[in-house]
Amino acid sequence: MPTMFLREAHLKRQTVFDLLFRSLTRVSAVAVLVLLAAIIVSLIMGSMPAIRAFGFGFLTSSEWDPVKEKFGAVIPIVGTLVTSAIALLIAIPVSFGIAIFLTELSPRILRRPLGVAIELLAGIPSIIYGMWGLFVFAPLFADHIEPWLSNHLGTMSYIGPLFSGPPMGIGILTASIILSIMIIPFIASVMRDVFEVVPTLLKESAYGLGATTWEVLWNVVLPYTKVGVAGGIMLGLGRALGETMAVTFVIGNAHELGHSLLMPGNSISSALANEFTEAYGELYTASLIELGLILFFITFVVLSIARYMLYKLGQREGQTT
Repeated sequence: MPTMFLREAHLKRQTVFDLLFRSLTRVSAVAVLVLLAAIIVSLIMGSMPAIRAFGFGFLTSSEWDPVKEKFGAVIPIVGTLVTSAIALLIAIPVSFGIAIFLTELSPRILRRPLGVAIELLAGIPSIIYGMWGLFVFAPLFADHIEPWLSNHLGTMSYIGPLFSGPPMGIGILTASIILSIMIIPFIASVMRDVFEVVPTLLKESAYGLGATTWEVLWNVVLPYTKVGVAGGIMLGLGRALGETMAVTFVIGNAHELGHSLLMPGNSISSALANEFTEAYGELYTASLIELGLILFFITFVVLSIARYMLYKLGQREGQTT
């Protein structure tokens, strides 16, 4: 009898603990949603003066004049999208090559050190990248790379305007290259992980049929992991869209919409970092907050798509196993 009472008491305690655990996890999950909603509401409320004053014209105007209190988001939006797009164009092939080397070609003794090195690059603070870009990369870029681009590509008919202008070292292209260096570790790590989930039997079967390494990668590995690869690319894009300090150091922070990638520009994150502490007046502050709302929306959409792609990859792995 005492043993039975002890068991019942133990079961009651476990039931209470289980209820507390479920309640705690439920509250934690709801708290995340509440925090997300609170951020969105606060951004909307803070940007309401600018929304009322400019409406949709805020998204189509390139004017940014704090003295006359006339603001438009075209230049920061274009700068954010252009730098992120160029960074992806550079980072995707490099990340793809790194992932292929680590999973298929690298000697076993090098795989772990190289993998750790890639992960360490992902952990470097962005301000370090920005300082390196400003004091080391930008001068070298201005002295050696930009003159060559202007002399050889700047004279071409269609792409010439993109590479015209004086070699200053800082600008849209410099910021894009720094961004690409920053997101390469993230994309390469995801690609490496998804390449490793490809069943060895599939690759060995292809090799047995006489396929080359490139044919195995292109016809077996990539089709099997295309959703995960796309998800890694989207995660890198999300990082590039929201990067602040590194871009602020090297983009030039100029509210000018030029045709050349070598000229200074601006992005949403750099505009917020440079001007928020100096914003004077309700309309100026609200315009900056609306820029933050736009960046939040863009990043949220990109990361949501990335998470959905990774979820589909998990479903596919479950079905194949």
